[in-house]
Amino acid sequence: MPCAGTDFRAGLAEHSYGFRPHRGCKDALRRVDDLLHQGYTWVVDADLKSYFDTIPGEKLLARVAAKVSDGRVLDLVQAYLRQGVLEGAKYWTPEQGTPQGGVVSPLLSNIYLDPLDHHMAARGIEMVRYADDFVLLCRTESQAQTALAEVQRWTAQAALALHPEKTRIVDATQRGGFEFLGYHFERGMKWPRAKSLAKFKTAVRNHTRRCNRNSLPTILSQLNRSLTGWFQYFQHSHHTTFPLLDSWIRMRLRSILRCRQGKRGGGRGFDHYRWPNAFFAEHGLFSLCAAHASVRQSLGKVTR
Repeated sequence: MPCAGTDFRAGLAEHSYGFRPHRGCKDALRRVDDLLHQGYTWVVDADLKSYFDTIPGEKLLARVAAKVSDGRVLDLVQAYLRQGVLEGAKYWTPEQGTPQGGVVSPLLSNIYLDPLDHHMAARGIEMVRYADDFVLLCRTESQAQTALAEVQRWTAQAALALHPEKTRIVDATQRGGFEFLGYHFERGMKWPRAKSLAKFKTAVRNHTRRCNRNSLPTILSQLNRSLTGWFQYFQHSHHTTFPLLDSWIRMRLRSILRCRQGKRGGGRGFDHYRWPNAFFAEHGLFSLCAAHASVRQSLGKVTR
């Protein structure tokens, strides 16, 4: 039996990307893109219902024990899983699950789902998983139905459940598509899903309130940090994603400048002449469109 120092990550499946060194969301997204381009366009969009809260403790400990012989480590893991929870004035001890957000939870969740990864790989089913978020990609609808049946069978044996409403089979070549790691995939394209856009807009609004009394350079400096970070992740979205966002951001900045002239309402009309797009470019506003064009140009040079 391996000792307590066993590195659990060494045996994890190739298509598992979450919480592993030198791997991340972008790698998982690239793999999904590759499979879609290879014709794996029938997708099982799977959703584990309350995964972190429902992992059966005894089964999880058994999987840890399969690799660790040191009883002290097993006792420590068990204590972690059984630590009390204080909610309001009520204290209780969980019977199952692992604390979501806990330092060891990502590793424990990977350990519990690793057999599913290998189960699907052994059956020749393409799978991309990041923590409890995963998709299965197939060439035909019948293969996708078979893949879904395999997942349903495995999760039932593992005392887990697929969300009945959120788990579905999708033809990615048609309208509707599917979502994975913040992106929406559809008809050979991808763009930020609605929740990702809403979160982004909330961050922009926080920087561009009409009552913001900071200087314009300060506002742009703070705003640019959010814009560059968001773009770094969503830079491979379809090109139509960025013009409207750029325009909306400039409108909010014009509203601030308009307010400072004692005028009400959002940026409109002659405000576009008072503060044209070039005005914000000259003051250093990060442009999503310009950044995307630069990325496309760089990719074009690489492929030529």
